[in-house]
Amino acid sequence: MASSDALLPISAREEDPLLSDGSRSDPNAETHGRRRPVKGLLAVTFGLFFIAFYVALIATHDGSRSNDVKFESDGTATTASRARLAGVSEKGNDQLWKLSGDRNTVAFSWNNSMLSWQRTAFHFQPEQNWMNDPNGPLFYKGWYHFFYQYNPNAAVWGDIVWGHAVSKDLIHWVHLPLAMVADQWYDANGVWTGSATFLEDGSIVMLYTGSTDKSVQVQNLAYPEDLNDPLLLKWVKFSGNPVLVPPPGILPKDFRDPTTAWKTSAGKWRITIGSKINRTGISLVYDTTDFKTYEKLDTLLHKVPNTGMWECVDFYPVSKTLVKGLDTSVNGPDVKHIVKASMDDTRIDHYAIGTYFDSNGTWIPDDPTIDVGISTSLRYDYGKFYASKTFYDQNKGRRILWGWIGESDSESADVQKGWSSLQGIPRTVVLDTKTGKNLVQWPVDEVKSLRLSSKKFNMEVGPGSLVKIDVGSAAQLDIEAEFEIKKESLDKILGDASVAAEAEEFSCQKSGGSTVRGALGPFGFSVLAHESLSEQTPVYFYVAKGKDSKLKTFFCTDSSRSSFANDVVKPVYGSSVPVLEGEKLTMRILVDHSIVEAFGQGGRACITSRVYPTKAIYGAAKLFLFNNAIDATITASFNVWQMNSAFIHPYSEEAVRALSRT
Repeated sequence: MASSDALLPISAREEDPLLSDGSRSDPNAETHGRRRPVKGLLAVTFGLFFIAFYVALIATHDGSRSNDVKFESDGTATTASRARLAGVSEKGNDQLWKLSGDRNTVAFSWNNSMLSWQRTAFHFQPEQNWMNDPNGPLFYKGWYHFFYQYNPNAAVWGDIVWGHAVSKDLIHWVHLPLAMVADQWYDANGVWTGSATFLEDGSIVMLYTGSTDKSVQVQNLAYPEDLNDPLLLKWVKFSGNPVLVPPPGILPKDFRDPTTAWKTSAGKWRITIGSKINRTGISLVYDTTDFKTYEKLDTLLHKVPNTGMWECVDFYPVSKTLVKGLDTSVNGPDVKHIVKASMDDTRIDHYAIGTYFDSNGTWIPDDPTIDVGISTSLRYDYGKFYASKTFYDQNKGRRILWGWIGESDSESADVQKGWSSLQGIPRTVVLDTKTGKNLVQWPVDEVKSLRLSSKKFNMEVGPGSLVKIDVGSAAQLDIEAEFEIKKESLDKILGDASVAAEAEEFSCQKSGGSTVRGALGPFGFSVLAHESLSEQTPVYFYVAKGKDSKLKTFFCTDSSRSSFANDVVKPVYGSSVPVLEGEKLTMRILVDHSIVEAFGQGGRACITSRVYPTKAIYGAAKLFLFNNAIDATITASFNVWQMNSAFIHPYSEEAVRALSRT
């Protein structure tokens, strides 16, 4: 077996400076303080060593939980996750919920009925175990293909291979055998994220990141064994892999996630790969003619200081004039280009709109104040949504966005229920041709095929009102709503100097959630709500008056009261959303058990939440309309559909035949 070291530049073989920056603890630190009795010190040391050895033995034996154990100054044990050790984003959830309160809090006692209810009915997820990033989505010979990061051995991150499923409509799926497994030295520690490219002759190449037997991130080439097979069941790895290794100046764990390739004006193929230099997030650029040999450009596609490692970079064109998707290679005067990067430090997907220069492979943002990854920049989603990837659907002339929706509960709960993570409903993504300053995302039309019975409502709701909406069980819903603040209420607020201007200070995340009342909000729906409202997840608008007496609208989701469970992260999500003159306030909400996806103003702002009720489940899940404003009366016109379950089945020839008939 070949050694990966011989392929690496000298700089990549050197000791990781992050491990030698002088931050390691002083081995003689004990001598700086009060001396302890030697016997006591030996006893404590031996005890800690024994605990560490025991934990490590269990984790290693499991094969999917090999974390390094360390001890804090107070003697409590913590672990460095396997994901972090491998050089990718933190994947576990335990530290998240512990940081949200007392880290010594005992986890909630989940029962099987609660955990069974959490599994979704029409969102894509494997039959069991762990899933994360979407990989290489494409449409081929009548089938949509979806590949994804998958651990076949446990409900936690590790042992990553490529899962594979096919669909006729992006809603109903059949799981296929694993597409690629970690069976070569260049992907021995994981078959990580990658992208598909269609060549001119209709053939397909797949570039993906492999984590080598030395945990070095390299890029590899694979292709279908049989292009006549519409299911693309078998994949072949190029015998000359890896095709790219970290270049000089890039650390061995900072080189991952190649994009779909696009054609340059010179007829070459071009890709970009995420990385960082110190704290500057960057996107490296390579040209190729055969996907086997590459030329690295001296320029970067883009870089932004103080944003950290860029993962899962995406780059694609959007039309300035037409509401349709574009092939990745399209360029011209009526085109803008999107750069999206997933921020390793924050697990947030940021994007910016800008101009691409084909001659030197660079891109600049239209507005540098909202550049990729900075705190003010745009996001695909203001909730739980990460490692996203788009693809051009040549079948229907649209660009489709997939996003990984992780869990917000504890890792122990995931292990107990036997699965972790799902994918959001695929979304179409286009430039907002009305504003020209943001993208618009919307669930693919095919999800409407799941709509069952519907009810239509028209209501006027006064300040401080709460109305139960009679739709029966509310665990699987599609809600489309329009809201309008009565003109009399608006005129009163705008003309009253005593009403405080709060638009400049208001924040969904920091302003107290849906219980804090203002003159013109909040108002919206409480989904997955218990009859007593002891558990509920409000999705709402909040309209605030600015110092210039103009109104600013915010779109929020408040999960702070979504569950009695204490081992759950329950934030308030949201952002401001553009509302143009003459527009009503609109929202759409997809509710599917433990996921709530909300789309404000036609998809200008999107919020995905994971919620874990303990009482508002099964028939006890209800829907309420509320208006918590102090002074505003609103009118609400909305439709509510019960949603059917999707057909998502394990692999069999009969299942494929059944799906092909739909």
